[in-house]
Amino acid sequence: MENSERLLLANACRIVIGGGITGYFEASTQYGDWKGTVAADVMQRSSLHEWLADKGLIKPGEFLIAATLCSEHNYTSVRAFVFQNGQNFELVKDALATIEGPIPVREVDVKLTTEEFLGLFKRFHVMLTWRGLQLEGREYVVVGS
Repeated sequence: MENSERLLLANACRIVIGGGITGYFEASTQYGDWKGTVAADVMQRSSLHEWLADKGLIKPGEFLIAATLCSEHNYTSVRAFVFQNGQNFELVKDALATIEGPIPVREVDVKLTTEEFLGLFKRFHVMLTWRGLQLEGREYVVVGS
């Protein structure tokens, strides 16, 4: 993959407004053929937050609030979004509740492969559904295999 293609992937879902980069805490792709949900359980001894701290990528007083994993062809982009002025979950939750408009974050480009990223979670589940079918949250029954 060319450097320009990597830059396009790394900048997916972001736009520049007034010199700052903005985006949404929501996954999207160029065409959005599939939509879905993701759930993950923290690995007790080796979380993404701890990995960032061990590598010096998260500063004291910062709190990891989001992470993104984007993949295209043979290239993976992992980014972490950290909130400043957040010693713990409750303080961050209270601070976020007072913010109107975009949430100020520091973005960290994380050098991890897909396998390494997934390895930081105890369990990781992705459910994709074809767009427009309104399947998210609906129950299903398997009638054959």
